[in-house]
Amino acid sequence: MHLLERIHTESFSGSDKRNVTHWNKSSAIALLVAAFCLLLLHYSKFYSTFYASLELLFSMTQSDVADSLRQLKKWAYFPLLPEAWWFFWHLVAFFVIPILVIKYVLKDSIKRYGLGVGRLNQHKRWYVLLTAPILFFIVMVSFREDFVNHYPFYKLAHRSWIDFFAWEIFYLSQFFFVEFFFRGFILQACRPAFGVNAIFIMIVPYMMIHLSKPWLEAAGAIFFGLFLGVLALHTRSIWGGVLVHVSIALSMDVAALLQTKGLPEQFFP
Repeated sequence: MHLLERIHTESFSGSDKRNVTHWNKSSAIALLVAAFCLLLLHYSKFYSTFYASLELLFSMTQSDVADSLRQLKKWAYFPLLPEAWWFFWHLVAFFVIPILVIKYVLKDSIKRYGLGVGRLNQHKRWYVLLTAPILFFIVMVSFREDFVNHYPFYKLAHRSWIDFFAWEIFYLSQFFFVEFFFRGFILQACRPAFGVNAIFIMIVPYMMIHLSKPWLEAAGAIFFGLFLGVLALHTRSIWGGVLVHVSIALSMDVAALLQTKGLPEQFFP
């Protein structure tokens, strides 16, 4: 750590030395942990990893892998298992690991990382102004074939209310994890060292997790992340961003179902 502090000081030269600040250990640890969490999630969340893990598990129990997998797929709730796997790795990478790092490595208060209400009530109109036009846009595009074919991501959400609610719990919880990771953990850990510049540090990885999506959505993540970052830093709360994400995502799923297969008609599959 002392070596890093010395390198930090030496990295400033000439007139820049008057602006030198102390090296901030908390932000360095948080960004290093964030890089690890993003790496872990990227290679763990996919359905292919889920099936590979199942095959490994069956082989360890000396079962016939193909037959065991075939039997498991007959279970009515099996289609939800890959979604639960996807949810689990978001929980671990974007919430559990950061919480443990905050508590036991940074030895800081978890509430300081946006989990409180903060000054959210004073600025709720800005979240409404952000959400309202997006919801209107969703209603307009819900008549497009490409939209209804894309949402919900879980294609059996219409099969039963169990499917619908299980999927929405997995899906919508993920937005809480995302908001905590980016607008809570990364943003608040970097704030003491970088001030408002912490927002722009956070935007880079936030945009990059959208690179697998259409370019317009990935580009929009820059401005969306900037807006939510400003509000999260100002209000000291992530809950406004969570509510924005949840209301938009749930509206998209319901709108797509209403235009195609309709809402579930039975409770169980």
